[in-house]
Amino acid sequence: MRALLLGLLLALGQPPFPFGVLVPLVLARAFSLRGFAPGFLLGLGFWGLTLAWLPASFYARFGPFGALPFFVMIPLLAAFLGVLFTLFGGRPLALVGGWILFEVLMQQGELAFPWGQLGYAFALAPGRPIASWFGLSGLSLFTLLVAYGLFRRRYWVFLPWLLLWFWPFWPKPPADQQALVVQAAVDPLAKAAGLEAGQRYLALTRAGLRAHPEATLVVWPETAVWRLPSGIDAVLGDRVLIYGTWGPAGENRVALYQKGRVVAWRDKARLVPFGEFFPFRGALGPVYAFFFRRMGLPPLRDLPQRGVGSPLGPFAAYICYESDFPELVRGLVRRGGKVLVNLSNDAWFGVGFGREQHLWMAGMRAAELGLWLVRAANDGISAGFDPFGRITGRLGPGEKGVLAVPFAEASPSLYARVGPLPTVGLAFVLLVLGLFEERSPVPFDRVGVEPRLSHRRR
Repeated sequence: MRALLLGLLLALGQPPFPFGVLVPLVLARAFSLRGFAPGFLLGLGFWGLTLAWLPASFYARFGPFGALPFFVMIPLLAAFLGVLFTLFGGRPLALVGGWILFEVLMQQGELAFPWGQLGYAFALAPGRPIASWFGLSGLSLFTLLVAYGLFRRRYWVFLPWLLLWFWPFWPKPPADQQALVVQAAVDPLAKAAGLEAGQRYLALTRAGLRAHPEATLVVWPETAVWRLPSGIDAVLGDRVLIYGTWGPAGENRVALYQKGRVVAWRDKARLVPFGEFFPFRGALGPVYAFFFRRMGLPPLRDLPQRGVGSPLGPFAAYICYESDFPELVRGLVRRGGKVLVNLSNDAWFGVGFGREQHLWMAGMRAAELGLWLVRAANDGISAGFDPFGRITGRLGPGEKGVLAVPFAEASPSLYARVGPLPTVGLAFVLLVLGLFEERSPVPFDRVGVEPRLSHRRR
């Protein structure tokens, strides 16, 4: 059960837990694990705690059958770590490289689920702006290399790690504009049933602009309205409105509206598996139908899925789940985005710490790309982030109101220009070199104890 405990401790390094500073110590001990069963137990503890909010929130909203799929998903995720420790257990350098490649693979394909990346240990660390050099994958690699150094008794490697947790204050970046974020706290089930929330958003926007007339940008969250309410032009004036809506075929859409017309829009490219589309529906159709009935839902259909598209003028605007894919957001910045705008509907997260976790994952995109971030969520947590990943303001869960946050157009970071290729390349080299590494006979928790040679080696 030691491996299970290590997995639980490793999960405490993920946001919103504040113990990321301890992650290399836990990983260094985990490097002594070998084989499928210890790796699986490590993953079970890690994913079970990191994603504990998922079954809890779906149970609260849909009953026991809403939580059941996650009790299948979590062991499947744990099995990947089991495979990792089967292949590379006892060769920690290969494990470092393999872990990074595993994280990259988690961001690919229809079943992509980029949660639990080790680099998020930096989400609450003052030193997180180093993500602007090599991105989230670079932070994961740095974390693993510090753990490798500890495993090899190079204890000095912990000093630069600690420095990033006691980093001096970064300078306050200049901001010449202000955005008004509107959080209307609409029940998502009522909205899915056809509730028209336009007048609620209009009233909040009118009151917000009366209090903050200097705002040049207004942001409404994901799928805020089916259609814009009458009177919106008089309220906005010349200001820009970025809002979530649906396209004619049911696309999950973000649009930019100004001076009486939709100037630009893009559709969500990364849909949530089992939420917005249902993989392998042809084979699993009866299974899906069973769960829909048990959860009291009508037969749900797949939402249309489009390409990534382009930024909306200077605004790299993306929707909910897309904020967890660094390369998708980076692609919008590469196409000309100079301000990050994230629309979300975290009301589906329900009880637990899911909203807070998603907030800090979204905030990492600001630190990675060196850009201001304006985030609007239906019932929280709406927030603003500066280019160093610091929160500039927030509206809490379930809170109905408006939030004024600063922003400015800025030049993107080194990572925005270079991407993750250097990190992935280095991870592959480490994996290959690690395959020639002699299997380590001394686990980290027995430092100072000489390994006994087996009778055969004598």
